[in-house]
Amino acid sequence: MLNIPSNLLNRLKNHRQDHILEGWDKLTAKERQEFADQLARIDFGELETLFSHRLEPEYVLPSRDRIQPIPVAAPDATPSERATGEEAFRRGEIAGLVVAGGQGSRLGFDKPKGMFPIGPVSGVSLFQIHAEKLLGLSRRYSKPIPFLVMTSPATDADTRAYFAEQRFFGLNPADVIFFQQGTMPAVCASTGRLLLEKPGQLFLSPNGHGGTLTALAESGVLKELRSRGIKHIYYFQVDNPLVKLCDPGFIGRHVGGKSEASSKVVFKEKPEEKVGVLAVLDGKCGIIEYTFLPKEMAGERQADGTLRYRAGNPAIHLFSVEFLERVTSAEGLPYHVAHKAVTHFDPISQVVVTPAGNPNALKFERFIFDALPLAERWLAVETSRDEEFSPVKNATGSDSPATSKAAQIALHTRWLARAGVSTHGHPLEISPLFALDEDELKAKIPKGLTIAGPTYLR
Repeated sequence: MLNIPSNLLNRLKNHRQDHILEGWDKLTAKERQEFADQLARIDFGELETLFSHRLEPEYVLPSRDRIQPIPVAAPDATPSERATGEEAFRRGEIAGLVVAGGQGSRLGFDKPKGMFPIGPVSGVSLFQIHAEKLLGLSRRYSKPIPFLVMTSPATDADTRAYFAEQRFFGLNPADVIFFQQGTMPAVCASTGRLLLEKPGQLFLSPNGHGGTLTALAESGVLKELRSRGIKHIYYFQVDNPLVKLCDPGFIGRHVGGKSEASSKVVFKEKPEEKVGVLAVLDGKCGIIEYTFLPKEMAGERQADGTLRYRAGNPAIHLFSVEFLERVTSAEGLPYHVAHKAVTHFDPISQVVVTPAGNPNALKFERFIFDALPLAERWLAVETSRDEEFSPVKNATGSDSPATSKAAQIALHTRWLARAGVSTHGHPLEISPLFALDEDELKAKIPKGLTIAGPTYLR
């Protein structure tokens, strides 16, 4: 192996990772530099420590006597709570954060999922719906609302280009802040050796939903928000077009209660629903992912017949900036080990290795539920599934474009019906720039409005 910088070679040899340098001579100068840069960012000591814990359970649930259902506040905020939230907007203290690192491969869509067309009449994208909600709010309260867009190496370039092509959907480009989710290298499950995706490129994977929070700090975004006077970050996922983005009532409850981490809750209807649940774990707010929730706990019911552990997590959170600064300082959130099947390039044999069934690799992920128990003051608030949760995850069946579009049409039809206008069964979509909520719709409906076909109010 020729032309390998001695410091790089020695570092890899010291950690028994020099196998990945096989084929170095076949790389171009640019490829060598990019590969060396990738390797320079790896904390090999941390990787070795994580590998040493590979046989430990992914997640240890506390004993049953240390778990309780979480208290959930009713969905409707009081006028005073809503006023508190609106004042936070007028002071310029709110930012929205969309988790948008995923691609639409499960939907048969080869672009970032946020670009997926989901408007039931307009065909506008998920990104456009969310951006227009923030634009509508910024106009309502006469204050810019920074839009934090978390991407990944797989989606970053396309996402930035899309926003530029769409002229940032009317938002000030200075208020749209892109940052990338962190990545971690995958390693061989038996040896701990680094895996390659192809010659000269490590096999990297996103470091989990908890990595969103640490990426905020590592990218410098938290520091920038602090300088702008932002005090609270509204966290949501790109695939849910119904989210009441930066809901003033929810914000008012959070601010008024001096909560550090607040979460919306959608009540589970069936034990087998694949959604994590919020619960009180050792006296702290936490989330139990559905894969770790024992079947008997998932099916346990209260005297009124409702599920005992039913506080489903739609991934809508509100964090104070001070809280995020604290939880992401020093070492940040811990990593968890995930055993996965990974197709990779073997530099020794120079062939692509496809695992035969069993997991052959370890990936390392951070979970957002490791942040919630660190909050001294927290809040859980019920929200309606019909009004705020219809994600787009699958090509067909549940949580698909068809079900999400139907949910949008149903919500907007109800708004219009309560304003005294019938859609006569025609599809209806309301742009956030026309009305953010039912009250605004009532004030804007043109006199004598008649719905005679598919309609997009914008």
